[in-house]
Amino acid sequence: MNSGLPSMISDSSDRHRAIIELARQQNRVTVDALASRFGVSVQTIRKDLNQLCEQRQLSRVHGGATLPSGVENLEYEARRRIAAEAKHAIGRAAAAIIPNDASLFINIGTTTEAVSQALLDHTGLLVVTNNINVANRMRVYPRFEVVIAGGVVRPSDGAVVGEAAAGFFSQFKVDYAIIGASALDEGGALLDFDYREVKVAQAIMANARHVILVADQGKFSRTAPVRIARIDQIGTFVTDFCPVDSVRALCSEAGVALVETDGPDGS
Repeated sequence: MNSGLPSMISDSSDRHRAIIELARQQNRVTVDALASRFGVSVQTIRKDLNQLCEQRQLSRVHGGATLPSGVENLEYEARRRIAAEAKHAIGRAAAAIIPNDASLFINIGTTTEAVSQALLDHTGLLVVTNNINVANRMRVYPRFEVVIAGGVVRPSDGAVVGEAAAGFFSQFKVDYAIIGASALDEGGALLDFDYREVKVAQAIMANARHVILVADQGKFSRTAPVRIARIDQIGTFVTDFCPVDSVRALCSEAGVALVETDGPDGS
C-alpha cells in the first residue's frame, strides 16, 4: 500500500518522523520492511527504533515496533487544543455560509469538527461524513439526518478512510463540502500525510457543488507530502488569517472567496 511517504531518506531525523507516521498508518512497523523502504541497513533501523522507544514515541516488539498505548489519542486531543480559539471562530464563520435544509459533506479533522459544532443551531441538514466524532455529535439531534461512510476506521482520530470510503461519497451530489488540510504551501497546494485520506478528500470535493476549505494560519508553516488539490479548486477558504500574499492573489484570480475571522472587518 502506498502511504504517500518518501523512501530513501538518509537524514535520521527525517527518517524518524517518517517511521512514526508509518506506525500511525499501519499500527506496526518491522525492521526488515523499514530497511528496505529507506535503503539502509537493518542495524541502522534497529538503532532508529531504539532511539524512538527511548523517547517513548514507539514501543519495541519482536521484529519491529508499535505505537505505545494511547499515544495516538493523546496526540489527537493535543491537536484539538492547538489554535483552539481560531478553530472555533473558523467553524462559526464556515457554518454561517451554510443555509438550513442543505446537504453537505464533512471531512475529518479538528477544524471540520469545529464546523460541525457550529452547525448545531441549524435545521434540516443532511450530513454525510467519514468522521465518527462528527457523526456522534450530530446524530442525537432529530433535525439532522446523518449518514456515515463505511471503510477502515483509523484508531487515532475516528476517521473512516480507504477506497471503500472514497467510493461511498461518489454516490452523492451535495450542496457543500467542508474539508481541511494538514498543510498549505505558497503555491496554493492543499497537502496531507495519508494517501488514503487524500483519496477520500478528493472524492468529497468531486461530488459537492461548493467546497469550503477550513484551515488556520498555522497550516502555512507546516508541510506534508501528499497533494489533495489546489486552492483554485475550492469555492471558499475560511481561515483566521492568510499570511501568504501569493495565496491571497491566487484566491483573487480564481474567484475563491477568502473569509478571515481576524480580518479588519471581523468577518
